[in-house]
Amino acid sequence: MSRLIDGINSPSDIKGFGTDELKQLCQELRSYMIECCSKNPGHLGSSLGAVELIVGFHYVYDAPSDKIVFDVGHQAYAHKIITGRREKFRMNRKKDGISGFPKMSESEYDAFGTGHSSTSISAALGLATAARLKGEKEKVVALIGDGALTGGLAFEGLNNAGSSKTDILVILNDNNFSIDKNIGALHDHLLKLTTDPTYNRIKTGIWNRLGEGRFRRKIQDLVVSLKSSIVKKSGGDLFEALGFRYFGPIDGNDISQVVAALRKLKDMKGPRILHTITTKGKGYMPAEEDQTIWHAPGMFDPVTGKRIAPSGHKESRYQDVFGEVLLELARKNEKIVGITPAMSSGCGMNILAKEMPERFFDVGIEEEHAVTFSAGLAAGGMKPFCNIYSSFAQRAYDQIIHDVALQKLGVVLCFDRGGLVGEDGATHHGSFDMAAYRSIPDVTIAVPSNETELKNMMYTASLRSDGPYIIRYPRGYGEGTDWRNADFTEIADGKCEKLAEGEKIAIIAAGPCVNRAIEAADKFRSAHGSGPSVYNARFIKPLDTEMVKEAFSRHDTIITVEDGCLKGGLFGAISEEAAGFGKPVRVVGIGIPDRFMAQGTQKELREECLMDSEGIYRTIESEMTKIEKKGEKVLDK
Repeated sequence: MSRLIDGINSPSDIKGFGTDELKQLCQELRSYMIECCSKNPGHLGSSLGAVELIVGFHYVYDAPSDKIVFDVGHQAYAHKIITGRREKFRMNRKKDGISGFPKMSESEYDAFGTGHSSTSISAALGLATAARLKGEKEKVVALIGDGALTGGLAFEGLNNAGSSKTDILVILNDNNFSIDKNIGALHDHLLKLTTDPTYNRIKTGIWNRLGEGRFRRKIQDLVVSLKSSIVKKSGGDLFEALGFRYFGPIDGNDISQVVAALRKLKDMKGPRILHTITTKGKGYMPAEEDQTIWHAPGMFDPVTGKRIAPSGHKESRYQDVFGEVLLELARKNEKIVGITPAMSSGCGMNILAKEMPERFFDVGIEEEHAVTFSAGLAAGGMKPFCNIYSSFAQRAYDQIIHDVALQKLGVVLCFDRGGLVGEDGATHHGSFDMAAYRSIPDVTIAVPSNETELKNMMYTASLRSDGPYIIRYPRGYGEGTDWRNADFTEIADGKCEKLAEGEKIAIIAAGPCVNRAIEAADKFRSAHGSGPSVYNARFIKPLDTEMVKEAFSRHDTIITVEDGCLKGGLFGAISEEAAGFGKPVRVVGIGIPDRFMAQGTQKELREECLMDSEGIYRTIESEMTKIEKKGEKVLDK
């Protein structure tokens, strides 16, 4: 039997489908996503759960004139496949392939680019308002998960949209899960809406007696009315209090219910919210049974569901080092607590949560709240370790300045996924943290070069109480140091470390780039008999100015290497020092250039940015040649 999916190149190709064909299409989309993601990993669970919602939208609405705005974008794979990117989906998240998230420059069907949480309602409201002001009749839909609805920006959008009376539909994709299990008062409220015993007992009884057929569908309206009155008594008027007409909950994995609801709601005016219940990982048993793992499972056997572990890694992941060290420190210091905005398993804080649940706080997808909550904990005499992915920490910039730094509170901010993260692309690269926070007074920015240094910087941070202590480290595996057996050692703030003595060129590197700089310098020394000096900066702020001045005085050229944006980071700091030095010093920067980097493997992207040992080696060669030619010109004179 031929596949329906093979004949779909745009949403118009599904407009004539009947219910059975829509069901078949949903099944084929799931099978295709599983097939592709088994070989080319991606965010599978969320996309499996949202298939019917996306098919329903494209069946009822007329994209791209009508617009759907995804929140985060984890769930958008079916949308990409339906909108002319079926074959390109095989290159999803790969270098020079398509993005794993909606991206305006990629397709006219991607109405708004997303990658961070809780943005959809505000963006959709802006699109809908623009359409109204231009006199256009396009419809705008925001698709937001219940996890993303906890973010403060989502409530700001709801509040504004509800009071504006703008024509906007918000589909709440309620699957009781984000990446880790959802928590918090809003989650409890939504659960209350969908599990009210009176409503469900009556609904189940009626459904069992009715069986299938037209009469069952006709009676649905009565049951929906009954549900509405019962659910509202249990607190279901939350959204209506914000100015939205509330509809649901419906089964978001039943294409018939989804299409019926969207048809009724499409031409209604004003702000509406459709509450849908879905299953994350729907249609693939392994993904349904372990939703955390199958959010982004890596490679796997699509038939058995057995995950294929990456080979060749004996090193520990940085997130595991963080998790184990935090627990060890917490055992020694009863004031230490852990805070994360919904990333406990991703950052390794689930290790603390398992042994000391009373000292672990997952606040949901609320980066701003996580930082200010940590500030309050510090003001109350605790020692908070707040772990946020670097890219997401951008959202808490004001809180880091106003609530932590300004009051010199001893919050330890651990920025996981610093630098180039790989296949998640521009929305997730931790490019800007060093540059962003270096300008803030009373901030320490520590950048470990390996697992042992991360351990010692965490220990050092636990001893500090005078202002924020930022530790940033990359996604992935470390260097293979014996960090578990290493004793805790305090590292003096702002103390650089010289690793190799050389001449003419000095390399000042930060983070794991230090190791690649050593490799490049050793290779150059072996080939040429002499090579550059190498320094491990260890701190972006405070900078070891004495060591930097020594490097200036003894070398002609300084090469900085960092896994962060060149503008304002380590390169910026060294360049500022060079500008005030007594003699001219050439400073050459290796790092993330002044542009948004697309997706690709970490290896591919680091090669592109010359951060790998080969790229650093070529830079040394080039700069040494310039120095020698300059010397020859001086001799000629």
